[in-house]
Amino acid sequence: MDSLAVGNLTGSQRDELMQQVKQQIAVANAQELLTKMTEKCFKKCIGKPGTSLDSSEQKCVAMCMDRYMDSFNLVSKTYSERLQRERNRM
Repeated sequence: MDSLAVGNLTGSQRDELMQQVKQQIAVANAQELLTKMTEKCFKKCIGKPGTSLDSSEQKCVAMCMDRYMDSFNLVSKTYSERLQRERNRM
């Protein structure tokens, strides 16, 4: 959509468009997170790929994913807090 078309939208249409863009960004971010987590944990935990995971591989993958999500959440929270502080200073 070009800037001229966006300029002709009503306020509610612009809000709806922004909401759709935010949702698409959130989905893309979630997909990227899942892809990175899968790649890193697979590389760390799976020595020889086979038809199934043994119990130690399952445990490693579960713990790796938990740690990855904990780290991601901590970084996200810290980043959000920093952005909020920056906004409050302005």
